[in-house]
Amino acid sequence: MTTTRRPHPDLVLTDEVAQALADGAPVVALESTIISHGMPYPQNVEMATEVERIIRNGGAVPATIAVLDGRPRVGLDAEGLELLSTDADVAKVSVRDLPYVIARGAHGATTVAATMRLAALAGISVFVTGGLGGVHRGASQTFDVSADLTELSLTDVTVISAGVKSILDIGLTLERLETLHVPVVAYGTDEFPAFFSRHSGHLSPMRLDTPGEVAELMAAKWGLGLAGGVSLVNPIRAEDEIPADEMDHVIEQAIADMYAAEVHGKEATPFLLGRIVEITGGASLVANIALVNNNARLGAEVASAYAALR
Repeated sequence: MTTTRRPHPDLVLTDEVAQALADGAPVVALESTIISHGMPYPQNVEMATEVERIIRNGGAVPATIAVLDGRPRVGLDAEGLELLSTDADVAKVSVRDLPYVIARGAHGATTVAATMRLAALAGISVFVTGGLGGVHRGASQTFDVSADLTELSLTDVTVISAGVKSILDIGLTLERLETLHVPVVAYGTDEFPAFFSRHSGHLSPMRLDTPGEVAELMAAKWGLGLAGGVSLVNPIRAEDEIPADEMDHVIEQAIADMYAAEVHGKEATPFLLGRIVEITGGASLVANIALVNNNARLGAEVASAYAALR
């Protein structure tokens, strides 16, 4: 049996999310960086609204997480989603940035790492995103490794993604996750997916085929007192993918453009994702939305299966 965690008192929960958590009903956390910094308007707010609808249709309660006016929010209304989609002053917030943004009373869109931390404080165990952060290409020179991986080693949340973002080094990311003791589980496949593509050439360390199996793994891990999250990777559907060899050329061009523009740090990923959309003529944006929707369907199923174990 799993235990129900009480939300941290400094969080602002919507009535819907608070009631679901109190009832032990399935809740799925959602990040907000993908809204403010990952997609253009109006596709970003349309995507956010559709993902919440998919999760509700799957029998779970969506909880989009962000910081608004310095308050960590777990669950947003339509006005909050619109603000994140259109306000140019919304900061990109990882865990290290949370105290600063909160203290200043500012708006912040949470990354995977920050969303994980706030979801755990709220008592939410399942989180859906598009792509996980990881080890950047060229990290041997830049030491650029996403805080998402560190957070996965610390925080008890299952993160459902379509793999690491395609701009990253998949092999090195898998090595780092192994070092951090993070279970990496591919859903319904033996291969680790490559975000826009189903195939990466890298085998997944583990495979599970049903939401119930995933829920049992979660319960077993945390029941043993093994701190940290689970990375559940869900390949994009075949009809929605962009072949890996096609995307490789696009990514190489986007990275070259990033270096030429001298973009680095937390601005690198938004720049690259935006440039990829431009190079592909919008095809990558269509695929990105499709894979997030696919992950949302699985997230509702996993959250429901895990709630049934309590």
